[in-house]
Amino acid sequence: MGTDMKPIPGRSETCTAMGDILNRIGDKWSVMIVGYLTRKTMRFNELRHAIGGISQRMLTLTLRNLERDGLVTRTVFPEIPPRVEYQLTDLGRTLTEPLDALWSWAAQHQHEVASARAAYDAAQGEVAAPLPPERRYAGAVR
Repeated sequence: MGTDMKPIPGRSETCTAMGDILNRIGDKWSVMIVGYLTRKTMRFNELRHAIGGISQRMLTLTLRNLERDGLVTRTVFPEIPPRVEYQLTDLGRTLTEPLDALWSWAAQHQHEVASARAAYDAAQGEVAAPLPPERRYAGAVR
């Protein structure tokens, strides 16, 4: 909205799209998958072992959603057993620069964020117990 409170054409749709896209690429699994696929094409189990801590189901869901959004391609090779490889699309590769910038920001400011959290928790009289993260990944129950 502008200062005169008249709707700006397209702003609502853009905000909705922004929220939808951030939900997809803002979760840790998507970021990690994109990060690994930036380096090279990978098979499913190779990705699962590289990432560590991701369940087979979550990896499947996340890859499927990244493929649906046009960020990852899945190629099945007609071999026995079938070989399936995942790689970033050209659109997926455009995420590399913003994710690198976010990574650099986090590395540069991680101690400041930790200090701010500790100060906040102390002011609130709480033990430094973080709130559980909001479940915003693909397939999350709301």
